Amino acid sequence: MTTAAPMAQAANGETAQQGSVSLQALTKSFGDFTAVRDLDLHVAPGEFLSMLGPSGSGKTTVLRIIAGFEDATSGTVRLSGVDVTRTPPHARNVNTVFQDYALFPHMTIADNVGYGLRVKGTSKSSRIDQVGESLRRVRLDHVADRLPHQLSGGQRQRIALARALILRPQVLLLDEPLGALDKQLREQMQIELKQIQREVGITFIFVTHDQEEALTLSDRVAVFNNGRIEQVGSARDVYEEPQTEFVARFLGLSNVIGATLAEELTGTRQTMSIRPERVRLRSSAEALTGGEVGLVGTVSEVVYTGPATRFLITTDAGIDLIAEQPNAHDAAGTAPARGDRVRVTWDPAHAARLP
Repeated sequence: MTTAAPMAQAANGETAQQGSVSLQALTKSFGDFTAVRDLDLHVAPGEFLSMLGPSGSGKTTVLRIIAGFEDATSGTVRLSGVDVTRTPPHARNVNTVFQDYALFPHMTIADNVGYGLRVKGTSKSSRIDQVGESLRRVRLDHVADRLPHQLSGGQRQRIALARALILRPQVLLLDEPLGALDKQLREQMQIELKQIQREVGITFIFVTHDQEEALTLSDRVAVFNNGRIEQVGSARDVYEEPQTEFVARFLGLSNVIGATLAEELTGTRQTMSIRPERVRLRSSAEALTGGEVGLVGTVSEVVYTGPATRFLITTDAGIDLIAEQPNAHDAAGTAPARGDRVRVTWDPAHAARLP
């Protein structure tokens, strides 16, 4: 079965969108365990979407169902408007990049990148041209004659990406591809990965449990928890306006204030979330100003992180709050210390309301 035939048979009059992915009522069970529950998701053509969540939240299972490596228990998978729910992996115009690179150790880099073209029967001259172009795109054409073990981890990851892109899939699936890299190389690869995605214009679906990575790379982020999607939105939306307590706590640090205390502070009985960088510290004797709300407490811990200093405050209301302040050079020595009494304040407009 080829991908061309079903492309002409987009069901129910649906307009085929090259590179779109639609999941409808998707469920996957392994015996008595349900890994994915009645999940709906649409990925637009050319979008970079990250599926973010803790281990066991269902994100990798969804990726494998899109690739065809797992069968859905129920629900529908559409690629470019075509129902591929029961289509085998080799007949789906998608490709996958794994964390372990999966390069052939005995082949040169050029042969690794061109392997898929050789399997397809592409002529040698065309294969050479396409391999050269693909290696230039990831800025590694100078290593074409080397073997994988002669490259760094970051270089091998870019080769795995080049090998996947050379087949020009409609959708590229990436299963925690940067997980084995050290922090500095990982951050460098994040920038390069986003640049490559913009250049090729292919839909990327990226699985990660790293919040910062998802926020850095993505046009949109789908936050997974217990086999469901808790929220989908832009990086700014899911960070600044979390819709559930899980999203608020999972995406970076957050101060979650229960509905009873929130009502005492703001007059509205609804749980709220305030990010540490939105919190201000004042002297406990200093009055509130201009619509601020706040609590008095004692600094119980101070953590220097380089760009910022993080303060843990045990409030008189019985909850702990976190405040984070940038480390300005001219502010050295003026920050609160452990044991200091402070007033923790914030603007209610900066707090997200949670159900």
